[in-house]
Amino acid sequence: MELPVERWYPAIFKRHSRRTYSGQVPEEDKLARLDRACREFRPFPEVRSQLVRKSPETVFKGLVGHYGRVNGAPMYVAFIGEMRSPRVQEAAGYTGEGIILEATALGLDTCWVGGFFRPESVRSQIATREGEKVLSVTPVGYAPQEKTRQEKIMSGLVKSRLRKPLAKLVGGKIIAPWMGKALEAARLAPSAQNRQPWRFRIEKDAVFISADKSFSPSSISKRLDCGIAMLHFELGALAAGVPGTWEILPSSDVARFIF
Repeated sequence: MELPVERWYPAIFKRHSRRTYSGQVPEEDKLARLDRACREFRPFPEVRSQLVRKSPETVFKGLVGHYGRVNGAPMYVAFIGEMRSPRVQEAAGYTGEGIILEATALGLDTCWVGGFFRPESVRSQIATREGEKVLSVTPVGYAPQEKTRQEKIMSGLVKSRLRKPLAKLVGGKIIAPWMGKALEAARLAPSAQNRQPWRFRIEKDAVFISADKSFSPSSISKRLDCGIAMLHFELGALAAGVPGTWEILPSSDVARFIF
């Protein structure tokens, strides 16, 4: 499946994490398209996405009491990885964000949930193979137009609307306009607790992405966050007319984008 740039690139700027839903079940045509994306968007064979058309009430748990809990979602998508693969985390971030951008393009609301869900509840609703792990999930549905008080508190706790400037995320000179467009798209990527751990280094014929070394209390891998940013970067580059390929690296760098 080729990246649907015309649909997913604009979705980068529309996507917002939502934790409270109306309970309304999305239209069947939208669910069919989302289900097809889950089956067909598999850029890495070790990661798959599955639309689960069941209530996720037993799947989600709150941060403190009910704070951080997902409420009212009629269904969810599970992101499942083969843990024997050394690149499973970045592959899960890249793949999962594609599904979330597809949902956004369809007018649906979502929220990456990596630390506060019950994997055993997910496994009771889907079939998993030996070596697989449910790495993350997202609720799917319609959120009210106005955020609830609980959502506003959560947004304040993680400062979800704040983004680091490119100057703090990029090493090296931005040598072409397309790079600025791609880096801005990556800057808007979601991450656990909005920590934005990705760092970009620009060299002559490639752009490298790595995870910062700062402490994070989250149990979610920073490489998964970097996978999300990788997809945003690639979509920004394609929107500017510059194709390229990500190469996963077995080093302190997560990957490099060869253009």
